Amino acid sequence: METNSAKFQQGSVDCSKVRHVAEQIFRDYTGGIKIRLWDGTEITLGQAQPKATIVVNNAEILRDLAWHPDPLRLAEAYFRGDVDVEGSLYALLLERTHLQSLKLSLKDRISLFYALLFAGHPSSLAVQSQASVRSSQSWKAKLLPHHSKAHNREAIAFHYDVSNHFYHLWLDDQMVYSCAYFNEPTESIDQAQHNKLNHICHKLRLKAGERFLDVGCGWGALICHAAQHYGVHAHGITLSRKQYEYANAKIQTLGMEDQVSVELLDYRDLPKGAVFDKVASIGMFEHVGRKHLPAYFHAVNSVLKPGGLFLNHGITDKEEGQHKTVAMEFAKRYVFPDGELDSVSNVQHAMERIGFEICDVEALRPHYALTLRHWVSRLEAHRAEALAQVSEAIFRVWRLYMTACALQFESGSMGIYQILAAKQQEGLVDLPLTRRDLYQ
Repeated sequence: METNSAKFQQGSVDCSKVRHVAEQIFRDYTGGIKIRLWDGTEITLGQAQPKATIVVNNAEILRDLAWHPDPLRLAEAYFRGDVDVEGSLYALLLERTHLQSLKLSLKDRISLFYALLFAGHPSSLAVQSQASVRSSQSWKAKLLPHHSKAHNREAIAFHYDVSNHFYHLWLDDQMVYSCAYFNEPTESIDQAQHNKLNHICHKLRLKAGERFLDVGCGWGALICHAAQHYGVHAHGITLSRKQYEYANAKIQTLGMEDQVSVELLDYRDLPKGAVFDKVASIGMFEHVGRKHLPAYFHAVNSVLKPGGLFLNHGITDKEEGQHKTVAMEFAKRYVFPDGELDSVSNVQHAMERIGFEICDVEALRPHYALTLRHWVSRLEAHRAEALAQVSEAIFRVWRLYMTACALQFESGSMGIYQILAAKQQEGLVDLPLTRRDLYQ
């Protein structure tokens, strides 16, 4: 039987031509990056000291990228294992600003393609793909009307119904999958999420005996916390069956069936005539879609008593309206199939049009950057356990996605806001004159 080393010797060739062409093309590159080819050849590109190395496991992917320089193709190659990363993934992603400013001419691309054409036979050198890349671009998803109830169910299942244990590996002990609230940057993610749950309850001024609704309740952390510590009767709705089952089990374990309930329900199917004193929606409205925001806010408004408080917590874009970016396309294809963002001003405008009075707006961008760095660190620390739950490809999707998101929040290309509003009524809203009570 032929050994792997024999195969390597048989298929390997001199990659000096590839190095020469790459160095010529990247001669004005102001960043710094190192590339290691399949035969061990290392190429250092740019004017800065590289902080990460891209390991290319076969020539085929480089030929493909030379002809089609698409960042999503490179991401897919990373998911499959055709490309690996050594060093800081954060540092590598920060290089995208330099790389995006680098324009390859047709001549450059042809030169690189031909240099790679004789750089080795990929079938003898390529590693086996770790797993197929899970994409939302299935025939079933494409046939469903965008943001219909069926489409949203498919999208939520795609994102959340992976494995409860997988999420538990990198979320906090309460399984809160949204931006935490840090009093100090050194706080643990467990403490910061506990802070966030309290912060929401304080903002809503929850009181014992009130009826509280959580739209998109996730694994039930907020409804259980609000009932335990603030004495409300809490009800949560979700579209994820795995979250629904987990939350129900948690409620039973806590013995709170008479005070807390959860339902597998679309927000558009909230029963007419239901009345709640307070409503929260934490990290859910990104799934709604811009065109459906009026219907979403109307559904919340219709079940809220006059003067009742509504807290909407969600991610926003620094630009308004529809615009395509590589980051957004990546998220839609591999993570959030139905995700759509808008500016915070447009979100507030949509709320006001429905009949909400904006009472308070708080920006949490630094908090989400910290949250995501905690999640990435915990995911990487539990890699072996994660791979017992999901494929290598899915692990890499989540690692890349959350690392990129942390950098987007740090750069300011995305924001996140808590908007506290009241259902309009005659007279004043029942709120303190200052925010002092929130911090006591």
